[in-house]
Amino acid sequence: MSADSGRASRGGASLVVHKLTDGYDGRPVVHSVDLTVLPGEIVSIVGPNGSGKSSLLKGIMGEVPIHEGRVELDGRDITGFAPEDVVRAGVGYVPQVDDVFPPLTVRENLEMGGYLLPARQVSSRIDEVVAVFPALERLLPRRAGKISGGERKMLAFGRVLMLRPSLFVLDEPTANLAPRVAAQLLDENVRRLSSSGASTLIVEQRARAVLSISDGTFVLTGGRVRMSGTPDELATDPAFVESFLGGQTRASDTGH
Repeated sequence: MSADSGRASRGGASLVVHKLTDGYDGRPVVHSVDLTVLPGEIVSIVGPNGSGKSSLLKGIMGEVPIHEGRVELDGRDITGFAPEDVVRAGVGYVPQVDDVFPPLTVRENLEMGGYLLPARQVSSRIDEVVAVFPALERLLPRRAGKISGGERKMLAFGRVLMLRPSLFVLDEPTANLAPRVAAQLLDENVRRLSSSGASTLIVEQRARAVLSISDGTFVLTGGRVRMSGTPDELATDPAFVESFLGGQTRASDTGH
């Protein structure tokens, strides 16, 4: 089955990961992964804990050494770029932890996100980010460490949006959030990132919830892609349903 079977290209950047192997201290964790994000898509990566999902994202972002393979953004080879150069190339990364600066206010966090912008543009860009995430407006004077988990993650999204990336890379954005808050974050805020004109690659434990917003999904186990397809294709695959949807169809959503 083609990795992009049934998926249609839209505006935004493309990402191609070809035969990527990466890991720590010379020990591979991710093995020969092929993955494609078409322009404007939301593509998810699901799999059990310890399957290499975060390591794959960190390899793309230049935070983990790549042993073999390549990473292309809109046809440009960014393999092995330093993290700051990956950002300059147009990738906005929201890690699972340490995604905001708790002692700073929400406004100051957004200002930090615009560090590559000319100073005269930062204020107007904050206004544009708040237009995408209106709930941030009332939070601007508050310290990031004093807002809720869902609000902090929304702030993290807004912070990377400051530089108008062409691709968002999100690592477990719903980690440690209550199920209702997590569902709202995925359904509303991740969609808003996508509507800003960028593509999105997201690692997520809540397989059922992330399938509802995905154009394509890759299943990673043991550091390898074991299956891939559109949500409709995977939701009818007995092995996927049994392993990741609790043996239930998507119609009987449990939120996990």
